[in-house]
Amino acid sequence: MQRRKGRASQNDVATWLINLKKAAYEANDVFDEFKYEALRRDAQKKGHHRKLGKAAATARFLVPARNRIVFRYRMGKKLSRIVQTIEDLVAEMDKFNFSRHLQQAQPSRQWRQTDSIIIDSDRDIVSRSRDQEKKKIVRMLLDQASSDMDLMVLPIVGPGGMGKTTFVQLIYNDPAIRKHFELQRWCCVSDDFDVHTIASNICESSVKHREKTLRDLQDIISGKRYLIVLDDVWNRDADKWGKLKTCLRQGGKGSAVPTTTRDSKVAEIMVMGVDEAHSIEKLSEVHLREIVQRRAFSLQNPNSDELDLIFGRIVDRCAGSPLAAKAFGSMLSNKTSMNEWKYTLSRTNICNETSGILPILKLSFDDLPSHMKQCFAFCALFPKDYKINVDLLIHLWMAHDFIPAQDGDQPETVGAQIFNELTWRSFFQDVKQTFSQGHPLSGSLSLRKQTICKIHDLMHDIALSVMGKECATIVGKPTVNKLLQNPTRHIFMSVYGSSVVFNKRLIISSLDHLLKKQTAMLQTLFFTDYYDPLDISQYTSLRALHLLATAYTEHKHLTGQIQHLRYLNLSGHRFAQLPEDISIMYNLQTLDLSYCINLRQLPMNMKYMASLRHLYTHGCKSLTCMPPGLGQITSLQTNIFCCWC
Repeated sequence: MQRRKGRASQNDVATWLINLKKAAYEANDVFDEFKYEALRRDAQKKGHHRKLGKAAATARFLVPARNRIVFRYRMGKKLSRIVQTIEDLVAEMDKFNFSRHLQQAQPSRQWRQTDSIIIDSDRDIVSRSRDQEKKKIVRMLLDQASSDMDLMVLPIVGPGGMGKTTFVQLIYNDPAIRKHFELQRWCCVSDDFDVHTIASNICESSVKHREKTLRDLQDIISGKRYLIVLDDVWNRDADKWGKLKTCLRQGGKGSAVPTTTRDSKVAEIMVMGVDEAHSIEKLSEVHLREIVQRRAFSLQNPNSDELDLIFGRIVDRCAGSPLAAKAFGSMLSNKTSMNEWKYTLSRTNICNETSGILPILKLSFDDLPSHMKQCFAFCALFPKDYKINVDLLIHLWMAHDFIPAQDGDQPETVGAQIFNELTWRSFFQDVKQTFSQGHPLSGSLSLRKQTICKIHDLMHDIALSVMGKECATIVGKPTVNKLLQNPTRHIFMSVYGSSVVFNKRLIISSLDHLLKKQTAMLQTLFFTDYYDPLDISQYTSLRALHLLATAYTEHKHLTGQIQHLRYLNLSGHRFAQLPEDISIMYNLQTLDLSYCINLRQLPMNMKYMASLRHLYTHGCKSLTCMPPGLGQITSLQTNIFCCWC
């Protein structure tokens, strides 16, 4: 729906939309309670509560709806309240004078083998387009060795989506560069220019001892001719840069630091050893046209005077940006008529210095089916440049019911199709397979194959604009109060860069205090490093809980009361066993206990967890067997277990 010009203000519409979303979330919770009750009654028929033993008394309090009359009464009141809220919202909607636009369902586009070929060919096109520009920069870096300067800092500056990172990757991987420099490192800086964090990333070490990081960096580069790339720099603080630069000057003669930035002021602060920063060139119209055409028509080359004219207008819209060309071409690949092409073109604005290529990227997002919009917008949870585990992401999508049911297909398969489509449309990038090296606290050297991806920072901006304040990403040394001023449903937290654990505990304590005000709203808690145990039993609407790496030996607050929970990751924890009443988490789909090296046994009644699809226990050195009857769970897709006896 779109709002026509009328009496209501933009703030009124925004408030109405917030209330509508709130009602939708509450309705979803009610439907989930009905589903949980059905699963609970089925488990009860099979004797589950009788077999809980000592935990049964606790279970009675955890499941207050055991009495059917009480359950019907309680749910009836909830439904009546939600229906009344929706009726009020519908009545209020009339004053906004919305125009209705029903999105027609697009046919499912199967991932074609040629898609990956075309994605790879995009890079080849960009490489050919920038060949002369690349040779110029490579020559500058190689000539640096014959000069008396100890360090060259060369900023590559240009608008977002122009391909600065890809361009520097081409330079970084050039055979002459690899042969010339003794040490090469790549560090993505992004918004937070923390000198110690950057130093630790270059050293490929942790930030546990901040006072050592700069010393370690000096030791690594001392006397070596190095090439260190600082990607996506936003820092305008000359003092911070000066501190890092002093350390970087300890390397050998001929060392170089290429950087990428959108900000010309940042480039002016950082440039050193050259007259000026290098402004990246726009991609040529010929190469932009080639990208759009390959994306829109696969490997075919249709000839049409009318198409020729439209292609020319599309290239103008892309403003020299390969990202815009890829997004536009992929979007057009789903259009089957000339009228659809013309309509799509009419909805775009010519990119300018203010908007950049965001109008095209936003149009590409708007063109997605609703479930794909949900899947991608949820990724605003992750920080920029975060390496996302694709299987984990699909499990999170499943936990939030973003993946629609399709006859005959498992949700994991549909989730993979959604991911492939979003990758094809350039919402995800840098997709590659790697090997994880176990959990750092487990001491395990086992390797597991995994697929990871990243999101371009402009695409990340699109996700953030859609989610608004529903996602809070807490990274580094944050001001928690500022981040959680608004109602928040999804929280990502990674508190690195502190030498004292107490500081992290203080942040966790502040976070816990603030979250208590919105316990009924929280749906995702994703902590990559975890110290003090939160009282998570109060967050009864949680769908996904990701708590990594704690030295604590028990989880007294982890109970079956979190009835909606679908995804639970406790990998790397030091507890010896899980509470038995976890077996009444009937909605749980994914349970990751990998590298819990002290874990000796699993709950004996896990066979009643009818929704469980994925159980990970690799790296659990003390675990010698699975609980009885686990094979009775017909939904179980993954059970990774390595017996260490």
